[in-house]
Amino acid sequence: MPVNVLMPALSPTMEKGNLAKWLKKEGDTIKSGDVLAEIETDKATMEVEAIDEGVLAKIVVPEGTADVPVNDLIAIIAGEGEDAKAVASAGGAPAPKAAAPAAAAPTPAAAAPAAASAPAATPAPAAAPAAAQAGSRIFASPLAKRIAKDAGLDLAAIAGSGPHGRVVERDVQAAIAGGGAKAAAPAAAPQAAEAPKPAAPAPAPAGASDEATKKLFAAGSYEEIPHDGMRKTIARRLTEAKSTIPHFYLTVEVEIDALLALREQINHGAPLTKDGKPSFKISVNDMVIKAYALALKAVPEANVSWTDGAMLKHKHADVGVAVSIPGGLITPIIRSAESKTLSAISGEMKDLAARAKTRKLKPEEYQGGTGSVSNLGMFGVKSFSAIVNPPHASILAVGAGIKQPVVHGGEIKVATVMSLTLSTDHRAVDGALGAELMQAIRGYIEKPMSMLV
Repeated sequence: MPVNVLMPALSPTMEKGNLAKWLKKEGDTIKSGDVLAEIETDKATMEVEAIDEGVLAKIVVPEGTADVPVNDLIAIIAGEGEDAKAVASAGGAPAPKAAAPAAAAPTPAAAAPAAASAPAATPAPAAAPAAAQAGSRIFASPLAKRIAKDAGLDLAAIAGSGPHGRVVERDVQAAIAGGGAKAAAPAAAPQAAEAPKPAAPAPAPAGASDEATKKLFAAGSYEEIPHDGMRKTIARRLTEAKSTIPHFYLTVEVEIDALLALREQINHGAPLTKDGKPSFKISVNDMVIKAYALALKAVPEANVSWTDGAMLKHKHADVGVAVSIPGGLITPIIRSAESKTLSAISGEMKDLAARAKTRKLKPEEYQGGTGSVSNLGMFGVKSFSAIVNPPHASILAVGAGIKQPVVHGGEIKVATVMSLTLSTDHRAVDGALGAELMQAIRGYIEKPMSMLV
């Protein structure tokens, strides 16, 4: 029996992805576990493995195709003993069958326009509930979206005949032929003119804002770079975080001379590999990760995640670490960081950062976590405030270590001082609790030997 290969959901929040590359071609023998294709999400590039055996009969979605919705058909595998060519031909059959009523619709539409226009212009028992259930998500091909936009049609009112109810070109053409465009366009125009609050014209203000912004600059004085999936996701998540999480901030200055001395001692004592290189090299950031993780365990009431129904109190400190990558940033996670050695944290962090830059992280390596660290000290930034990234309840912003005068026992001395700012979700962590967490972090950093015992 033929096997349909569908666009996989590679993470709980994934809605669509780019089919970057096919690693098998039509006619290839497929074994369970073979890598079929590479899929790009907004954060990473991942491989899709076959779970069935047979012959790759047909590639439905060519490589390089962007924004392929989850669960869309991307390929067909012919089972054992099946004729691959026949399966490929039959695999394309469902689309024409589904299209037959729609394709034939223009002919009877003249005699019975109500039958064709009802799904497009009226509340449409099939299409409208589907759109309502999906919220703002409307499954439609790019061509269908463009044709509907040009014709003034509301995609939410069109019943899709494509895979999993996706609206495709033939559905929009049928709606236009049945008079749907004439019914939808006048309805949308008055709403947009009378008040900005109806849902239908919502995209217009954003477009108008874009054009208004462009008019502030001389033509030819800028280059327009379209947002990619990662930048859109970052913008959406940070906007949601800043608008829904009540932030408060705590800043302390910590002396790190003892930490720097311990770091140098540890690195100096690192065993050598066969090629004569140190087996590890601990960074200041590695030690900050460890200190933060230990502090979260020492103050367990702060090692939490907020949900509307309950507080999630975590048993381990899974620390996310912000890593800058081309086009944005990602936060790979050191799991159970409180129980790992500094050398283990260092090695794991180097591996995660390297794979993050090539978008090779798996979703489980950057999703979740109980808190995070963002370090801009290496860029000379003295201090800053980071935005809490849910489901975390806090994020530690790390500034540069700067030599400056300090007072000890009534005497002025020079010390290396680093600024730490803790951003906290006030729903989950109150001020005094946040201060307790900050003091614990400070204690581990200023007395770094306590991290080793």
